[in-house]
Amino acid sequence: MIPHLSERALVLAPQGRDAAVACAMLREAGLRGHVCASLATLVAELVAGAGFALVTEEALREADLAPMAEWIRRQPEWSDFPFVLLTQRGGGLERNPMAGRYLEVLGNVTFLERPFHPTTLVSLAQAALRGRRRQYEARARLEDLHQLTADLERRVEERTAEHESAMAQLHEAQKLETLGQLTGGVAHDFNNLLTPITGALDMLQRKYAEADPRSARLLANALQAADRAKTLVQRLLGFARRQTLETQPVDVPALLSGMRDLIASSIGSTIELRVRHDRDLPAALGDPNQLELAILNLCVNARDAMPNGGPLTITVEEVAIGPGSEAKLSPALYVRVSVIDAGCGMDAETLARAVEPFYSTKETGRGTGLGLSMVHGLAAQLGGGFTLSSEPGRGTRADLYLPISDDVEPRAATRAARPASLPGRPLSILLVDDEEIVRVGTGEMIRDLGHSVVEARGGAEALALLREGMRPDVVITDYKMPRMDGSELARRIHESYPSMPLLLITGYTGRTEELPHLPRLAKPFGQAEIASALATLLVEDDKVVRLAGAKREPRA
Repeated sequence: MIPHLSERALVLAPQGRDAAVACAMLREAGLRGHVCASLATLVAELVAGAGFALVTEEALREADLAPMAEWIRRQPEWSDFPFVLLTQRGGGLERNPMAGRYLEVLGNVTFLERPFHPTTLVSLAQAALRGRRRQYEARARLEDLHQLTADLERRVEERTAEHESAMAQLHEAQKLETLGQLTGGVAHDFNNLLTPITGALDMLQRKYAEADPRSARLLANALQAADRAKTLVQRLLGFARRQTLETQPVDVPALLSGMRDLIASSIGSTIELRVRHDRDLPAALGDPNQLELAILNLCVNARDAMPNGGPLTITVEEVAIGPGSEAKLSPALYVRVSVIDAGCGMDAETLARAVEPFYSTKETGRGTGLGLSMVHGLAAQLGGGFTLSSEPGRGTRADLYLPISDDVEPRAATRAARPASLPGRPLSILLVDDEEIVRVGTGEMIRDLGHSVVEARGGAEALALLREGMRPDVVITDYKMPRMDGSELARRIHESYPSMPLLLITGYTGRTEELPHLPRLAKPFGQAEIASALATLLVEDDKVVRLAGAKREPRA
């Protein structure tokens, strides 16, 4: 409706000078009239807009009222257009039988019998116009209400979408957490199974390799398979966030510089490696060895996504993360390591499952599906985050967020030297493990090294042996045991026998911060590893290194 037409009067009076006279009367009262030549013209002008219509009875008597009735029926909900109908015999059905038809067609109609006084016409016109104005006010209120309703519906839709997105993210997080718990449990059991296998193969190889070349090859292949299984388990534990991390401040650009040749040889000559980093970056908190492995995994994935070659870009920068970040990080400053390729990319379905363990789009034999899972678990365990963004045909971007270290200066990773053989006298060892196959296998490896071993099936049995007077040179205990775990056993032993050295062996590789100075040996291990671990407990003159802060008891 055109605003300046909304209050005009439409006049349909085709006989004589009725239309001109009616418009003159309205004009005297300050009302604007518009003459319509026919009923069709009146309907067209109604569409354009009007305040009311003044119509003579004879203009409707023989006309087709269907278009008029259709327009009236299709009025919006706020509109009830007013008509003033000039008749010869009034509006009563007794004197004017046609009034019923007009009332049915026109709806909101006022009858005015001729002849009439101009004041009466003007009064009816003004009343009709006042009614129309109230309809306009109702229209405005309805429009406001509709707008408010639309805004509410939009907000509800937005909140519903946000809720669905949050629930989907929560479901994904719960799924990954459940997978992590399941994976961690399986990895722990798998480590327990691998330990006696690796130890037995190691012992057999040492005894029979030189005498039987065929057995030597078979044993070497079996040990290689066991070593690959160990790597696989470590990746599972990485996803489950149960790997032991040696966290320290890390200079990420220096770390990348040191492994650039390794990355270049891993991705091949057809891929152009580009490394960029900001200046004066703060040190990130991380485990250098695990961080190298994570970056190398991402680069190898990028290589596989670019079979025909292309650019591979690694960037390191400091970023500020605020609330509601994509990586679900706590607001803080982070060091972000980005690995960006120009490869085939991933669709939404693949991207959603990319970090799930054992999920892989590579053909059989070309991957375990644990690379991204390990990176995801490492980031979460460090208190950072990991995100992937990708589109088919447009490459993939992997962002690894690392928390900034509180220490100012990064430290270089240190690796303890591993002795070639165990020096000194034979040791008396108390071995504690609830898994019989692990306990027996470990005991045989230690005995084969020339030491004496007393086995205990749990913490309570070990404490009972100590109370009965046994004083071993070393206590070796499993960490994950029922009723009393290794950390609790170590605490009790340390309280009663503060100088007694302990070695923790574990396939769980979980949180053992209760005894941060306790030496640890991860399962699975071979005879060389257990020998090296025992050797690190010895110092010159065949003395045994005690726990930090422990008082030393005199040796007999």
